[in-house]
Amino acid sequence: MSAPLRAPLGHTAFRNLFLGRTAAETANAVAPVALAFAVLDLTGSAAMLGLVVAARSVANVVLVLFGGVLADRLPRAVILQGTELAAAASQALLAAAVLGEFATVPLLLVLSVVNGALAAMSLPAAASSTPQTVPSGLLTQANALVRVGANTGRITGAAAGGAVVGVSGPGWAMGVNTVLFLLAALSYRGVRVGATRPDRTSTPLAELKAGWREFVSRRWVWLVATQFMIVNAVLAGCVAVLGPVVADQTIGRAAWGVVMAANMAGALVGGIVAARLRPRRALAVGVALIAVEAVPLVVLAGFPNLVLLVGAMFAAGIAVEQFVVSWDLSLQENIDENVLARVYSYDMLAGFVALPLGQVAAGPLAERFGEQATLIGGAVLLVLTTGLALLSRDVRSLERRVSPEDPPVDRSATG
Repeated sequence: MSAPLRAPLGHTAFRNLFLGRTAAETANAVAPVALAFAVLDLTGSAAMLGLVVAARSVANVVLVLFGGVLADRLPRAVILQGTELAAAASQALLAAAVLGEFATVPLLLVLSVVNGALAAMSLPAAASSTPQTVPSGLLTQANALVRVGANTGRITGAAAGGAVVGVSGPGWAMGVNTVLFLLAALSYRGVRVGATRPDRTSTPLAELKAGWREFVSRRWVWLVATQFMIVNAVLAGCVAVLGPVVADQTIGRAAWGVVMAANMAGALVGGIVAARLRPRRALAVGVALIAVEAVPLVVLAGFPNLVLLVGAMFAAGIAVEQFVVSWDLSLQENIDENVLARVYSYDMLAGFVALPLGQVAAGPLAERFGEQATLIGGAVLLVLTTGLALLSRDVRSLERRVSPEDPPVDRSATG
């Protein structure tokens, strides 16, 4: 790992946050694999599997705003510890139910909702904690490192979950998940940072309104959030739904797995690149690079070749990480920390809602207009929304508050 990327790890609070988030991401990648096969072993029904998985997503959507309010009212490290401990408890119960052969669909459904709710409450707290753990001058590297850890956790978790399920069954995979959530909670105990200063006399509804006012008061915030909501919907439909369909007809299922692995590899490399490339107008650069996501859709539509798809998806993975790191940096530098989690929660809500919309719309659109036309239409929509976002002077002109050349100024507890 390069010196610029390692620098935030010299701060104890960030190091523990990084370890906790990586463990939690790994656990959250194992969980759906284990749950899916537990449901299939119990019922053999794809419809039941869809119901259980959807329950988690609904809980995410319903409670993420509440998670933002909590994270701006309470110490974020306490929320992170509590949610991971509760997640460990729910996974332990799942493991016991599956291994003890007393699992039922209602139990799996309830625990899926619980896990979705816990994730919704922890995500805003996790995202808004980074600027409290490092000096201002290290925010870019810190956000890049968090992304590298998260992507590593997702890759490792998905692979490990599949391996454990294949060898020992879903119950033991849930047991592994319990340990991972406990490790995350233990790491979060070391995240000792200053508390936010909320108005404790206000009601949760008033705080939600205050967060919304903060969200819409800056044109660049709601414009870019809207852009990425559309991007999420397009990619969810075109890559997650139509991608496997096209692959089945052309390059094959195994090759599609290689293509998706290339995308994740690009994301890993992208995190490292983001730590080194720190442009003053980072948001504009990140927003512009989202247009690269259109390339794999064009290749899928007209040139479904393994080599071309691997290259396109690898480049898209690098590009999207530049956006995510620049987006986090922009929010963390420009939004007051006492309302930051609520702003994050509105952004996350848009993303959560967009995913099922894109997935549901892709099939009917492809049946009506054809797969190729739908993919090309998605690529055009990505480029258009990127261009519209860049038309805003607020997006183009937003500059980093701390120059990459400036020495870091410690403005937070570092443990």
